Amino acid sequence: MHKSKPTLFLVGAGPGDPDLISVKGLKILQQADVVLYDALVSPLLLANVQENCKRIYVGKRKGIKEFTQDEINHLLVYYARRFSHVVRLKGGDCNVFGRGHEELKFATLHGVTVEVIPGISSSLSAPTAAGIPLTLRGVSEGFWVVTGTTSRGQLSEDFSFAAQSTATIIVLMGLSQIADIANIIQQARSPQEPMAVIQNATLPQQKVVVGTASSIHQQVIKNEITTPAVIVIGKVIEQREQTSGNLKVENVNTILRHANCSH
Repeated sequence: MHKSKPTLFLVGAGPGDPDLISVKGLKILQQADVVLYDALVSPLLLANVQENCKRIYVGKRKGIKEFTQDEINHLLVYYARRFSHVVRLKGGDCNVFGRGHEELKFATLHGVTVEVIPGISSSLSAPTAAGIPLTLRGVSEGFWVVTGTTSRGQLSEDFSFAAQSTATIIVLMGLSQIADIANIIQQARSPQEPMAVIQNATLPQQKVVVGTASSIHQQVIKNEITTPAVIVIGKVIEQREQTSGNLKVENVNTILRHANCSH
């Protein structure tokens, strides 16, 4: 169906758990005529589309691509010009190492109106799902988010700068570089600097391994950690036990009783 004003929706699907997509993102998905989706999008999310919705897989896993980025860009424009409701569904957030802005720019240059619906990035949700705070008073005053694999297949140069700070570091798409990452941290911080790797964050099969810069590589191998995985570095990891459900029920009830008495 040809439209005078083609529109494309770039929707962030969130970190993995299908319930973590935004309400707006879900509503738009339910109205889609065409969905072009990535590898990390939950199949349960796709179950929300209309029966006659065209589903097109354009994902990439372990270097295997269904389509190049240039081909994806052209597909988005092609379908946006022919259907009334086209959704580009991307894991996490579209603009956190998701090439969302490249797709937006290409589409708008070809006369397509684009609306971006933010998603929860795994850089924020994976540590939280593992009970690790990104910031904590007296421990970490900020955090870096860096890619572990650039378009050249290398660790980001920014990682060395992040390693020299005291901030928490979150590395996306970096599992294949875990040995190099750990070595840099040992040199810049300490062999005892806490590190964690979270596989399949927010999903029922989530796995978390915790170690130090000197041990994390072996921990990953021993526990057979595979992608998708998020790496977290910093002293906030030492607080994980205190933030993983150790507040007892009776303590919660005591707090609630005091709150009720104050009214």
